[in-house]
Amino acid sequence: MSTFQSDDIGLLRDDIAALDRALASAEPTEIIAAAAETVGAGKLALVSSFGTESAVLIAYLAEVDPSIPVVFLDTGWLFEETLAYRDTLTCQLGLTDVRTILPDAARLAEIDGERDLWFSDPDACCRIRKVEPLARALAGFDGWMNGRKRYQGGQRAAIPVVERDGTRLKFNPLANLDRAEVEAAHRRFNLPAHPLVAKGFNSVGCMPCTSRAAPDEDVRAGRWRGRAKTECGIHTLLNTL
Repeated sequence: MSTFQSDDIGLLRDDIAALDRALASAEPTEIIAAAAETVGAGKLALVSSFGTESAVLIAYLAEVDPSIPVVFLDTGWLFEETLAYRDTLTCQLGLTDVRTILPDAARLAEIDGERDLWFSDPDACCRIRKVEPLARALAGFDGWMNGRKRYQGGQRAAIPVVERDGTRLKFNPLANLDRAEVEAAHRRFNLPAHPLVAKGFNSVGCMPCTSRAAPDEDVRAGRWRGRAKTECGIHTLLNTL
């Protein structure tokens, strides 16, 4: 497998499609290693929700380099089970740089002082609790990784392995894995399930906007149920800030 190297991430912008083709059939660990080599030491982060489908990517990361920073957005609306799951996986996988990022307190007081913005304007709620904090957290990084998979459907059905995200590169190491492969990796790594899976939650985000899903529903059917919204914005709005 060939990789691309540069001291200046700007020089890679015309080569992203070629980089994506080079990694199209690569294993997750190969993609993670290539991402680290491409953007350079200390310039790559993984962003994880520590949700129901997060553990496999984090385990692959730990195989490659457990010191790669893992950015976790604590929105202030997370389930206690998610916070406990973060701590469990951090310990089990030997992660050494998990960064818990909080929303700006002044912004919350100004825009969501009553804590009901999730109901009246969920897009604005996601923006101040996820998108804006992540933009600050990724300052100084030239690339970031996330756990989206094509089988999750919706806007994720056609994601590439590598894409441009504003001034950064974004890597999707699990993009071309199917559900069976992810589940097999979960067993191989002997990973614990998110505590809420046993209670019927297939995908977990913030408490007000997460509900249980029936076995025959799409994996993300319980997110923002009853609304047209399907994404929090970090994959659609981050590079506009």
